[in-house]
Amino acid sequence: QVQLVESGGGLVQAGASLRLSCAASGGTFSKYSMGWFRQAPGKERALVATIRWDGGNMLYADSVKGRFTISRDNAKNTVSLQMINLKPEDTAVYYCAASSSSYLRPELFSSWGQGTQVTVSS
Repeated sequence: QVQLVESGGGLVQAGASLRLSCAASGGTFSKYSMGWFRQAPGKERALVATIRWDGGNMLYADSVKGRFTISRDNAKNTVSLQMINLKPEDTAVYYCAASSSSYLRPELFSSWGQGTQVTVSS
């Protein structure tokens, strides 16, 4: 079972940028598809972006397309989420997740980090 630890959250103003990182251990990172999900207060956890184990396919939520970029470094066992032009509606706890499947379906992600808070003020 892979262990995931997120970092990089914080409080920023609207229009700012943040980069989230997730460090993985305890598994063969290059075999996992990775994803970022978020949960805002009073809402269900939702997919933000996912990337296949080889980086060959990525999927984004419509609300973040053009603003967020997911990337991975299999040599360093890390996955990152670069966020630009942040909006107050991006405020949420962001979770890193791993899936042993090549299919980037949210329900297939079964390993989760503890989450990192992102707060965007207007």
